[in-house]
Amino acid sequence: MSLYFVQKFLFELNRDEGLQERYHADREAVLARYDLTEEEQAALVAPDIGLLFHLGVNGQILMHFAALHQIEWADYLQRMRDGIAEHGPVREGVYAMTGYEGVDVHTDALGQSTDGGSE
Repeated sequence: MSLYFVQKFLFELNRDEGLQERYHADREAVLARYDLTEEEQAALVAPDIGLLFHLGVNGQILMHFAALHQIEWADYLQRMRDGIAEHGPVREGVYAMTGYEGVDVHTDALGQSTDGGSE
């Protein structure tokens, strides 16, 4: 697992228009320069927001990546929820250290509904 390299790539991608152009032109070639697993590369090529979140990518970095792919805010949040549902709790990084298990688990623990209101 190379969470550091995934986040480093995303940090650079979020700030470098030239890198964004190269990424859009040939994602695999750009990603070959980074020390990533096959799973990480596939998630970055797709883009698979849910898997990236599950892998531990910081949400602040990930939201800019989603915006680069024109993923709307509500869809971005849902993809993160779906990633937890499909792949399980966050594997690594700050969310894993805090025991983050996903929005639904925490919402249920607080006795709230997912529509934003209380039960």
